[in-house]
Amino acid sequence: MQLRTIPNRPSAADARYRQALGAIGLVGMVLGSLLATQARAAENDDPAAGGALLLQARGGKDGAPAALPAVRLGTDIDVVVNGPVMRVRMTQAFRNTSRGWMEATYLYPLPEDGAVDTLKMVVGQRVIIGHIKRRAEARDIYERAKAQGQRSGLVEADRPNLFRTNVANVGPGETVLIAIEYQAPVRQLGGEYALRLPLVVGPRYVPPRNLTSSAGVADAARVTAPLAAPGAPLNPVSITVHLAPGFTPANILSPYHRISVVDAGPSERTITLAKGEEPADRDFELRWRSASADPMLGLFRQTLGGQHYVMATITPQTHVEPGKVAPREMIFVIDNSGSMSGSSMDAAKQSLLHALGTLRPEDTFNVIRFDNTMTQLFDHPIHANAEQVALARTFTTGLQAAGGTEMLPALKAALADAHPADSGVRQIVFLTDGDLSDEKEMMAEIAAHGGRSRVFMVGIGSAPNNYLMRRMAEAGRGTYTNIGEGGEVLAKMTALLDRLKAPAMHDIAVRVEGSPLDLTPHDLPDLYAGEPLVLLGKGDALKGVLVVSGRVGDTRWSQRIDLSQAADSPAVARLWASRSIADVEAQRWSGQLDGAAADEKVAQLGLAYDLVTTQTSLVAVDETPARPEGARLTSEDLPLLLPKGWDFNALLGQDAPAPATAAGLPEPEQQMDLPQTATGYLGAMWQGLAMLALGMPGLVAAHRPRRAEARK
Repeated sequence: MQLRTIPNRPSAADARYRQALGAIGLVGMVLGSLLATQARAAENDDPAAGGALLLQARGGKDGAPAALPAVRLGTDIDVVVNGPVMRVRMTQAFRNTSRGWMEATYLYPLPEDGAVDTLKMVVGQRVIIGHIKRRAEARDIYERAKAQGQRSGLVEADRPNLFRTNVANVGPGETVLIAIEYQAPVRQLGGEYALRLPLVVGPRYVPPRNLTSSAGVADAARVTAPLAAPGAPLNPVSITVHLAPGFTPANILSPYHRISVVDAGPSERTITLAKGEEPADRDFELRWRSASADPMLGLFRQTLGGQHYVMATITPQTHVEPGKVAPREMIFVIDNSGSMSGSSMDAAKQSLLHALGTLRPEDTFNVIRFDNTMTQLFDHPIHANAEQVALARTFTTGLQAAGGTEMLPALKAALADAHPADSGVRQIVFLTDGDLSDEKEMMAEIAAHGGRSRVFMVGIGSAPNNYLMRRMAEAGRGTYTNIGEGGEVLAKMTALLDRLKAPAMHDIAVRVEGSPLDLTPHDLPDLYAGEPLVLLGKGDALKGVLVVSGRVGDTRWSQRIDLSQAADSPAVARLWASRSIADVEAQRWSGQLDGAAADEKVAQLGLAYDLVTTQTSLVAVDETPARPEGARLTSEDLPLLLPKGWDFNALLGQDAPAPATAAGLPEPEQQMDLPQTATGYLGAMWQGLAMLALGMPGLVAAHRPRRAEARK
């Protein structure tokens, strides 16, 4: 046995040096952001005016929180569940509490399989409807309206699950409402149904290698937002769910929030938060079952623009006899980076310890841990005898969370297969929150080197990166499980490991006997017991029979569905388009499409189906100028709450400066005037980006964790 750590870390004696680097990194990041923001404001508003930002330290004498932002945000979410689809209206209220004119920017998550299609901006008695445009065109319309003093709103997608709302020219004491709407499928697994509403974005780790170009720096800025002091009274959210699943729901519960459930009819329920509102610091999840036998929610259709769309949910048998389980090669990968600090690290360690306890002597296994370094417990997978499992348990127990989230080297190590031609079972179980910015590299690596491996993602914590988790699982022909808190570890890991023991349905094929359909997803996954296959199709007509077939071990399985039996639904067309966009991205990762061709396909789908994508945005402009000529516009990036369970000090270092509204910089209580420059917008922007690039490596170096002590 040999324990390998790559590369070596600085010793504990370098703590002061790392803290200094961290301070430089934080200052560089914040000053870079401030310079860019100031330059933008000067260019678009008053070139001769110097901007000012009120900065205040957290705590002072009484430990009070950092200065609150001038623009306060409140969010109301209204959800209608109709059969297998949820329609969501999210209303963001931007309230300007200052005496100046404000522009506010807010970064937030949405379901990774959601289809955002509507934007309405409400100012007083006026309702302004947003329109889908190509991303650059929408941004140009917004910037022009902002410069001309018009109230305007812009919704952009920085990732398929990460959106940014910009609202400009909010007057003193004024409230502007931005309402966006989207739809997403309801999740189903083993007879249980669930919806998940992401509410907060965890800080994303940006690898230093991605900060060597202007494009990489710009991408990092798009997924970054300032953090509020822990406990700051910010970003309250209220939620109402109108549940009409098509059957009488039972066992309704929310594992992370207290809820109130009221009967709204024989098979309908209304669910609200018991407290009325909660801080947006963790995802909301609602689960339910059928009060009788599990219903068949199989087939839905929609006609739009002369085309016919269908959504079919095919669920194999919920119980598969595993018979004699063949020996397996199990690779466990655990994230012990700084974002996992607190309860997430505890849950991940509990999950891994439970999984180690299920290994049999005939199985082989290895454990890989990663932060901004990586350790493989063994040089290669070894048999799971009692001595080696005990060593793995000791190794796991000693893990501590710190450092950056460099997942790519760990993924490459996990996919490295010494016997690629072997027909045996090889399963990789990833335990992570996935809070990183280089998601595309992960999917590309699986597409290129997945081989016979199956990748199973276990999302840890109150606000994991669900987009990364689901797409990695899809690319790796595995499944995704979320463990939101320690109390769920036993039940969820047991269910996952039981599914992994049973043979998957593989070699799945779909054909239509009748009119042809353009079906998605193109690459069909393996299915495990109780997992449904959701197919979406588009064609000139819905005639004939849909036939799905596959193998469970050596046994053939098939199911036939008469397309004429489909029920009407208003959501199918856009869900087909949204899933087709995911197919395009998968073709990008696998090299089947180059970047430009993939971008154009995504843009065409977004424009044709009125969807916000990475290439299309929603923009709304009030044609009446609101801001008086000559009045300065101040930009503000609204801070996010740290996800529940995260440890701020562990994330930024035990002796980190007090968190504040600008990503952690200690803030003086006086006004700080930024210097006027003669370099113009681009010059100051590049200065800011350069300082951001210089600051990030320092921040990374500052928070390298202590090396886990190796024991033989």
